[in-house]
Amino acid sequence: MIPIPDSAVRAIGEVLNNRDRPMKERFRALFTLRNIGGECALECIGRCFDDDSALLKHELAYCLGQTQDVRAIPVLMKVLADTAQEPMVRHEAAEALGAIGDSSVEDILLQYSKDPVIEVAETCEIALERVRWLKQNPPEKKEPLEDANPYDSVDPTPPSVSESVSELKDILMDDSQSLFNRYRAMFSLRNLRTEEATLALASGLRGKSALFRHEVAFVLGQLQQECSIPFLVQSLRDPEENEMVRHECAEALGAIATEECTRVLNEYLKDEKRVVKESCEVALDMSEYENSPEFQYADTLTKVNDS
Repeated sequence: MIPIPDSAVRAIGEVLNNRDRPMKERFRALFTLRNIGGECALECIGRCFDDDSALLKHELAYCLGQTQDVRAIPVLMKVLADTAQEPMVRHEAAEALGAIGDSSVEDILLQYSKDPVIEVAETCEIALERVRWLKQNPPEKKEPLEDANPYDSVDPTPPSVSESVSELKDILMDDSQSLFNRYRAMFSLRNLRTEEATLALASGLRGKSALFRHEVAFVLGQLQQECSIPFLVQSLRDPEENEMVRHECAEALGAIATEECTRVLNEYLKDEKRVVKESCEVALDMSEYENSPEFQYADTLTKVNDS
């Protein structure tokens, strides 16, 4: 791979950090930086956390976690500890710390697992369990299904080892189980990639925890199965639903990208919740990409080089 000069990386960072650019362009710049990686890209992402868009900051944290670069830990710890940041941003910072998986984050995750914001506390609990699980299960001791993720994402938990849809659904919907175990069932169902498993996952959109429902929506977006559309639409249309869940449902519909998805997303481009409105804008751009001959979604490097 040809090294990308820091000047080009910084040019992409300027797109990301420019509040006058459309959100869809800033998202493409962000995912381009995530794909490039390295210190300069991390710095460009890190300095955007003073933005006024909770959606964008949430995605910044997600991308930092997906890099699994320990150099991102200080900025993520700062975001998690900043109670002025929106709950969905702090939650994503905690999840990103878990995704990086370094044992140095255990203390801060334990501290904020008692946070008064339930979504933050629950995320810290899951992230802490992932870090501890990784210590007990190093790469050379992976469980049989640990390599079964076909989506190239760093998940909040490893999958379960069961392949029984009915058994996994029972765990998924069992409120007496820890969220860590329920997430493990969730990712096992996703990895099966069948309609039966997708419908089992969709039932999770009725779960009690908003954090849990939001993760279900994210996973349904990864699957891109049309059978999940009615469930995602129902949650997006529900004005009483947590905005974090509605936002994830919108982005999942953008990934599925049917004509029905596009029609519904257009209906919510002026939603009173900013994070939902912006999610629909980004989701429509993703839908357009999914239905186009474009080679890649994260294309800002090409655009910067052409300008």
